[in-house]
Amino acid sequence: MSHEFDARREEWISREEQAERMIPLIGSLYRRHGVVTSIHGRRLINRSAVELLKAHRFARQAGDVELDLDDTTRVLEALTEIAPGPASIDVARLVSRFHAAEPGTDLIDFLRGELAPVLVDAGEPAASGTDVVLYGFGRIGRLLARILIAHAGGGQNLRLRAIVVRKGAENDLQKRASLLRRDSVHGPFQGTITVDEEANTILANGTLIQVIYSDDPGTIDYTAYGISDAIVVDNTGRWRDEAGLSRHLESKGVARVLLTAPGKGAIKNIVHGINHDAIADDDRILSAASCTTNAITPVLAAIDDAYGIVRGHVETVHSFTNDQNLIDNFHKGDRRGRSAVLNMVITETGAAKAVSKALPALEGKLTGSAIRVPTPDVSLAILNLQLERPTDKAALNAYLRQVSLTSPLRQQVDYIESAEVVSTDFVGSHRAGIVDGLATIADGTDVVLYVWYDNEYGYSCQVVRVIEAMAGTHPMVLPERQPVRVEQVVAASVPEVAEVG
Repeated sequence: MSHEFDARREEWISREEQAERMIPLIGSLYRRHGVVTSIHGRRLINRSAVELLKAHRFARQAGDVELDLDDTTRVLEALTEIAPGPASIDVARLVSRFHAAEPGTDLIDFLRGELAPVLVDAGEPAASGTDVVLYGFGRIGRLLARILIAHAGGGQNLRLRAIVVRKGAENDLQKRASLLRRDSVHGPFQGTITVDEEANTILANGTLIQVIYSDDPGTIDYTAYGISDAIVVDNTGRWRDEAGLSRHLESKGVARVLLTAPGKGAIKNIVHGINHDAIADDDRILSAASCTTNAITPVLAAIDDAYGIVRGHVETVHSFTNDQNLIDNFHKGDRRGRSAVLNMVITETGAAKAVSKALPALEGKLTGSAIRVPTPDVSLAILNLQLERPTDKAALNAYLRQVSLTSPLRQQVDYIESAEVVSTDFVGSHRAGIVDGLATIADGTDVVLYVWYDNEYGYSCQVVRVIEAMAGTHPMVLPERQPVRVEQVVAASVPEVAEVG
């Protein structure tokens, strides 16, 4: 028994050492070439050796065995030699395709063929990047800052240049930096933060952020800080129509505006993965819709594509938010004046109607309601649907699992089967929504789906994807993904997911 213990321990140490050797390869590809590597959507950048091993184990979702560490290492080394341009590259899918190639195929030649769209000339100059300004620094604003800082790479893509807030105290800058550094839900900031009170700047992991104090979005000269043609992301929610948001465009150095809430009137509501292709060069003001709309629209789109949706009802069990009261007090909204931490609160949601702005095929087919509950983050959408074509639980789950792994919606939809997961397990999920397969109910044309979503972080990831689409810097996802067809999916038992997020 002792011999087996020692052997297993030695095997683990060897695997850890091999994962550690991958880290500089992954980091170099990202920082020097803008290449984001992943395993079935699980990003590998800035991961520890143990996290890399977990990602390899997750590959069981797409087959019966873990992804081999030797295969990943060989692909990473070959990618370093090829040096492609900015892209999101799924190593697991490259390995799978290479194993399916003709015997004797050279790995370098294979990768050059798979990555042809992003191969660049050695002398081609690097892009300068797009300036981003966060107007407001609340829950979403700070998470956007964390993501943008983590994704800064070599500075060729999105560049967080400034945040704009109203000054709340003499030590305002220190307090803003402290809120960025520590978060009760999402944990500590991964890195270092330095405050320069004289220059009103925050330096976070090499990203220098100018803090600008202003009460008026139309009176700021961003060019005075070296900022030009910026995308301003309005996180305040104070202005939701074109008239109000147009004030940002009056400030020098602003090119476009993105609202992190549902837009009113003719403003396009963009759900990345669904209608981001509708962003036109002359769109000056856009909305990233709501967290719930982003969570349910991709799942609904997948279901409608495969089975057709006749009608449905969306019930959201939503964590409380800042606009509710901690204890009973006056609130202009119905029921929202009652204590958020002591009560479940029935309230309204516009998410069901908002879905049709991104997915017109569902216009008039959905109703919706919401219950706010005493949890700080992670919500649950219950989709009660009537379909055009019948299905059963096994077939429906197999289809949605494949959607989460290989479809064009892979960045938006995740899938899990576990009898033990609860809401906190989904804090920090990068996906817009996660289908809980064990909770699925399917009886012919009547279906009930349960979709978890981190209404803060998952939504913020979607917002960043929209910013990238606006800037033209969203990395191409390779190998190219193909739509999943129900008839091509074989229902099978699915192992429990080892990693969430």
